[in-house]
Amino acid sequence: MKVYTRETVKELVGQELGVSDWVEVPQEMVNEFADLTNDHQFIHVDPERAAQTPLGGTIAHGFLTLSLLGGMVEVAQILIKGATMGFNYGFEKLRFLSPVRTGSRIRGRFVLDSVDERKPGQFLLTMVVTVEIEGSDRPALSAQWLTLVHATG
Repeated sequence: MKVYTRETVKELVGQELGVSDWVEVPQEMVNEFADLTNDHQFIHVDPERAAQTPLGGTIAHGFLTLSLLGGMVEVAQILIKGATMGFNYGFEKLRFLSPVRTGSRIRGRFVLDSVDERKPGQFLLTMVVTVEIEGSDRPALSAQWLTLVHATG
């Protein structure tokens, strides 16, 4: 992994940092997420009943899709010289644009949108994140993901 300085990390703004591998979202994963979150809405866990809706079958929870970003983002890691830790700082403009049908595959696309040195050694990185659905023209979600990085020296 390349290490960036305060100056060189800003040169990455506007660039795609990475695209993750495809991740399958099987019904079993959706069911487990429903159990963990106590969200058993039938459109997620009841294939027969969900098939009778305009969705035509079960779909993943939006929050499940969002949570999968934690593994997908590994392809877009930025290491700032002297970084001691980074924190997930939240999201801006998070939108769930298309349902993720169970059994489909998704991947994350990450573009660095901004780097703001809020005070010496504290950087707020903003990435534009798009979760794509294999074979679909419309993404599952779009968001601005904020990461707060602390660096010394």
